[in-house]
Amino acid sequence: MNKNAWVDGFGRLHLAIAKVGRHWTVGEVVNTRSLGYGTYTWVFASRVDNLDPNMVLGLFTYDSDPAFNNREIDIEASRWGNASDPTNAQFVVQPSATAGNLVRITQGSSVPATLSFTWTASGLSVSAPGASPVSWTYTGSNRPPNGAAFADINFWLNSGHAPLHGLGAQVIIESFTFTPA
Repeated sequence: MNKNAWVDGFGRLHLAIAKVGRHWTVGEVVNTRSLGYGTYTWVFASRVDNLDPNMVLGLFTYDSDPAFNNREIDIEASRWGNASDPTNAQFVVQPSATAGNLVRITQGSSVPATLSFTWTASGLSVSAPGASPVSWTYTGSNRPPNGAAFADINFWLNSGHAPLHGLGAQVIIESFTFTPA
């Protein structure tokens, strides 16, 4: 963990974006082992719908091997720099530029917020109760096969741009669970 990632006395993970001197710093935590097929679930003890437009919260799998688009499956909370965008999150299977691999959603203000995806040999579905749409079933051809992908969570700045409102922020993760397929 780095200075922008810590666990509090209640066992909750905090990720922060903070200004240190003249530079913005971000937080990230990567699981220490590959989990593979199963259900990945993150429960938040803070809102994820009201992030600064330049902030991105990423919940995803990632394999450093570039095969199969790094086995990257994402849930991302962000407006990608567009403060007026009514959507504030998205479900993605990489490559995101491929038609049908990305769906924008509007995550509600409920706390706790639960975001999850289920990845199996035969399918991939994403769920965000409190969002619209609430779920998405991926039907494209880029669903990655099982491999050495690690669960990752990061809180970062889109294209390195400072927060639009000039303030740092933090998200609080109540729990992360994985249920094997």
